[in-house]
Amino acid sequence: MLTAITVTRLEKAATDNGFDLERERTVDWLSFGSSQTSMHIWLAAVGESRFLAAASRADVIDGLAGLGTACADPLPSVAAGALAVSDVAALHRLLRRAFQLSRTLPDALLRTFEDETAHRPRATEAERLVVQRIGQDVFRQGLLEYWDGRCAMTGLDVPELLRASHIKPWADCATDAERLDVFNGLLLAPHLDAAFDAGFITIADDGTMLVSNTLGPSARSALGLQRALKVDGLHGAHKAYLLWHRAQVFCSGAETAG
Repeated sequence: MLTAITVTRLEKAATDNGFDLERERTVDWLSFGSSQTSMHIWLAAVGESRFLAAASRADVIDGLAGLGTACADPLPSVAAGALAVSDVAALHRLLRRAFQLSRTLPDALLRTFEDETAHRPRATEAERLVVQRIGQDVFRQGLLEYWDGRCAMTGLDVPELLRASHIKPWADCATDAERLDVFNGLLLAPHLDAAFDAGFITIADDGTMLVSNTLGPSARSALGLQRALKVDGLHGAHKAYLLWHRAQVFCSGAETAG
């Protein structure tokens, strides 16, 4: 049975992190939707030190790995899974990430792009460029959401300085689904974006930055690439794009870890 204080805490955690529509509740679970995403969540508490969060999407639950422990408690019938955390602050972090993932996975950016360009003409080059710019803006906003407004390698958190870097470039993608796939992108500081696009650096499947030996020591030092950098939080779906980048863009020659 949820106490009034616990209900207030759970309601605040939900609304503060994007789940602003309260749904029908049960004795054990509060239910919330969102005016910005179609995903539903359910929140519960066990005592004062165990909080449960269930979600309607399995891909989001998978993406939350590491932010909570798997929950074996009985779940709402339509929930895809749940995680448990030990304090309210952790619950806020979990819900914030759940909201971000729900707005970017698996094809949310593509749907947004299609909605925004459905009635736009594409007969001329100028019209096609306008549609492309809309897609690139949608992609950038999606990467800012997915990477929490931080450079994937350095942690730089100044959005105005960050670049939405396609792993497989827009022009080389066969479909809009590839172009707008959040897993086909990294949010990078400007110098890393330029080096990545030019093929001087790439990313291994474990997230380690690799630097081509075609980039000399003085250039590496000037760019800060002599220190080890790594992308944390890569998803399995990033790997096919990273394999393509290593094969098609990364400069030939020996490589070393940054």
